[in-house]
Amino acid sequence: MLEYLFTNKNVEKILMYLHLHQKANATELSRSFNSSLDPIQKTLRKLEEGGLLVSFLEGRTRVFQWNPRYPFLPEIQALAEKAYTFLPIHIQETYYQSMKRKRPRKTLKPL
Repeated sequence: MLEYLFTNKNVEKILMYLHLHQKANATELSRSFNSSLDPIQKTLRKLEEGGLLVSFLEGRTRVFQWNPRYPFLPEIQALAEKAYTFLPIHIQETYYQSMKRKRPRKTLKPL
């Protein structure tokens, strides 16, 4: 939907994912969208160089999130939210609302 505006379908996916989850790393994104890691990393780097995203390290993992100082951030977030609402439900459930655990369950924790 937005790929024609951004000329890159990965930008659209990343913006909508960040709209829902607030932060993400490249591996998490590539697994969520069943795509290869390299194009996702390049797109994240490009968005960071443009100032839309900022990154930081959590352990050894580089995590990306919205740059609160970006001048057009509210407009970009509103655009991502609007585009997400127009996605078919099966795409929303498949790619954006995965309920997979991100870390192992604590030992001896009851189910």
